[in-house]
Amino acid sequence: MAEEKEADFEEKIEAAKRIMERLMDPEIPLEESVRLYKEGMKLLKEAGRILEEAKLEVETIEKSDIESGEAE
Repeated sequence: MAEEKEADFEEKIEAAKRIMERLMDPEIPLEESVRLYKEGMKLLKEAGRILEEAKLEVETIEKSDIESGEAE
């Protein structure tokens, strides 16, 4: 499951990068720019959520290790 989250995170970041590249095109119509901006922000928000979940998972593991005396 962690690999799935990582792949999903990476896919969202790559998609956001592609959108950013398209937004840099001076020929892009305003309406399309707004649509792409919204899509990019949604992707980044979802990627941030995945990252936060991973951070909480790591903190839980570390806390569990400390409580069980496994951490050094």
